[in-house]
Amino acid sequence: MPFVLYLLGLAVFAQATSEFMLSGLGPDIARDLGVSIPTIGWLTSGFALGMIVGAPAVAVLGARWPRRRTLLVTLTVFLAVHVVGALTSDFTVLLATRILAALANAGFLAMALATATTMVRPDAKGRATSVLLGGTTLACIVGVPAGAVLGRYLGWRSAFWAVAIISLPALLGILRSVPNRATGPATVGRFSVTPRLAVLLLLGALVNGATFCSFTYLSPILTEVTGLGAGWVPVMLALFGLGSFAGVTVAGRYADRRDDRLVLVAGGILLLGWCAFALTTAYVVPAVALLLVQGALSFAVGSTLISYALYAGTESPVLTGGLATAALNVGAAAGPLLGGLAIGTGTFHGPLWVSAGLVGAALSLGCAAQGWTRRAARRVT
Repeated sequence: MPFVLYLLGLAVFAQATSEFMLSGLGPDIARDLGVSIPTIGWLTSGFALGMIVGAPAVAVLGARWPRRRTLLVTLTVFLAVHVVGALTSDFTVLLATRILAALANAGFLAMALATATTMVRPDAKGRATSVLLGGTTLACIVGVPAGAVLGRYLGWRSAFWAVAIISLPALLGILRSVPNRATGPATVGRFSVTPRLAVLLLLGALVNGATFCSFTYLSPILTEVTGLGAGWVPVMLALFGLGSFAGVTVAGRYADRRDDRLVLVAGGILLLGWCAFALTTAYVVPAVALLLVQGALSFAVGSTLISYALYAGTESPVLTGGLATAALNVGAAAGPLLGGLAIGTGTFHGPLWVSAGLVGAALSLGCAAQGWTRRAARRVT
């Protein structure tokens, strides 16, 4: 893999850390800026909205620019708004910086996916994708806990400064190593969403929704149902992140085989894993083991689906990357909402069953699409 891909992965690490770190900084920000805890939730909602809207929008605008310019502009904006966020004492300004950061993050990730898959051999898109998405999983293992530690000892603003500083090496690497190529208006104009691409994007949204549905509520699940002390929660979250990193890394190689059967088998095991997790949550040993397994399978299946989407959308890697980023974030936004509704019914097992239902829906859709494809092939022959 070209070294610049790892620098792009570093930028994705910084961006994912920024997206998730507010879970540990919210109370400190609320006290410092004089707002309520529910109001702080607007920062997360604004970021999610910016990611969903920003990915395809920035991809369309940036598709006519050289890729290096788009990556530099989006990453520079991302860095700059974190500096502003670290300096401001006004909640409205901080909210605006979160929305702008999400727009820049979404545009950067869409362009980074397109750039990464065009800087490697045509049959290595899966491995290139795994390098970038590995940055997201490392953020769960290292970035978010480190942000919480910085916030505790140096104040929440230090975490914003850290994200900005981590982004600098990636900026220099992009300037030095990314080819100054444009996608071109013709590529954008002839792009169309094929049925296979649409199905893959929907499957990616469902699987990612299942992942974040349970991941968002792991803390109350582990403390209220499993009975672990609050001090164990960061360790368990890191364990989930370790599994996620392993899953993304291994899936990068298998994704390049483009064998749909592998995804269906892994998806079936993922479904069984969520069901087993829901049934054994009260027991520490299986709960801990399933945290690792589900983290690995969730990100393995999810990243493979995104790799397949990039293979299916070769007419415009930039726009496909934008749609893939939007699909992931639709899932990341919808999953926690559904999980919260399930908890509202009176049980912390609810999100785990919702995750199982979302994966089950994805499996049903995937099997139906595969059957339709086979029937269509037989009609042609």
